[in-house]
Amino acid sequence: QVRLEESGGGLVQAGTSLRLSCAASGRIFRIGVMGWYRQAPGKQRELVAFVTDGGLARYSDIAKGRFTVSRENGTMVSLQMNSLNVEDTAVYYCAAKSGAGAIEASDLWGQGTQVTVSS
Repeated sequence: QVRLEESGGGLVQAGTSLRLSCAASGRIFRIGVMGWYRQAPGKQRELVAFVTDGGLARYSDIAKGRFTVSRENGTMVSLQMNSLNVEDTAVYYCAAKSGAGAIEASDLWGQGTQVTVSS
């Protein structure tokens, strides 16, 4: 069984940066796309960014120009978040698809890490 474990969340001030990391462990056969979702209180979960196993990165509008997603060793994904604002406050979830498929079909999820941005 494959597990995803996030780290790096916390409380920061607006305008600063934070880096989230996610590592997959367990009986890994193949992990395809990996990425990040987030869910703010009272809102639906939304896609932030993802990177394919070939290294192709894609960003949602909320992340473009401020966040950078990267992949290491095929089983780790990071999210560098710059110029954070209070609207970025959310629980951030690492997501991955075992084998081929889109990020929207992710079948592996982390437990989530809280990011709180204060004004």
